[in-house]
Amino acid sequence: MRRIALFLGTNIAVLFLLSIVCHLLGVDQMQAAQGFGGSTGLLIYAAVFGMGGAFISLAMSKWMAKMSTGARVIEQPANEAERWLLDTVRHHAQNAGIGMPEVAIYDAPEMNAFATGMTKNSSLVAVSSGLLQQMDREQVAAVLGHEIGHVANGDMVTMTLIQGVLNTLVILAARIVGRLVDSWLSGGRDDDRGGSGIGYFVTVMVLQLVFGLFASMIVMAFSRWREFRADAAGARLAGRSAMISALQRLKGDHGENTLPKMLAAFGISGPLAEGFQRLFMSHPPLDERIAALQNAA
Repeated sequence: MRRIALFLGTNIAVLFLLSIVCHLLGVDQMQAAQGFGGSTGLLIYAAVFGMGGAFISLAMSKWMAKMSTGARVIEQPANEAERWLLDTVRHHAQNAGIGMPEVAIYDAPEMNAFATGMTKNSSLVAVSSGLLQQMDREQVAAVLGHEIGHVANGDMVTMTLIQGVLNTLVILAARIVGRLVDSWLSGGRDDDRGGSGIGYFVTVMVLQLVFGLFASMIVMAFSRWREFRADAAGARLAGRSAMISALQRLKGDHGENTLPKMLAAFGISGPLAEGFQRLFMSHPPLDERIAALQNAA
């Protein structure tokens, strides 16, 4: 319930903030002045909500991750295990040429880890208690190398850019088609409805769902590709055999993932799927990732 309340509250706050931005930019007055067929106001509206929403979510990602998972940031190591964890992350970060991330542990039974943050030098790497308990240190070091690889590759920012552009296109395309459908249903009469006809609203709602599905496929395709790159980074930082061993060990979880939905794509592994649902997988199957490392030159 805490995660649901946090997710809903954050999204409401983001929408409220973006609505204020649109008002301050005069987008509502611009759309009214341009009338039903105006495009400048619509473009600005789509960009503010599409790109703005994505980047606000990225800016809040570290805070959201800590709150939703209950992750405890290690500021002063309480034991030798935490000291080793900090030293390993610091070593990987130096070799990858990035700033030292915050390191955290969160309580979860499955073997998992994630990285997030707005920049390469202001990131968070968190591991589950289950991962620390069920993997040896060589495997944990490989998982940490994988997460540092995500940060060094700029995956969070790239994912946000892709998501923001696609959000903007979905909002824009749905409303343009909605205007055309509404105009056709009204017989092309130039009335003062301002795009408020039933044809407009129904078309926009349906097309946002349809276009949103296709956008999700594109985002998830990139997400799967970036996992191969992060695996390669983990192999460079911790050794290929260690990275392969860690992925093989992850198969014992059978795709279990208790991370909140907003963080699931940033974990070390994701849920399994078959058939058409594979298009919406955030991670490739572990067997494919292992084969890619084994076949790498």
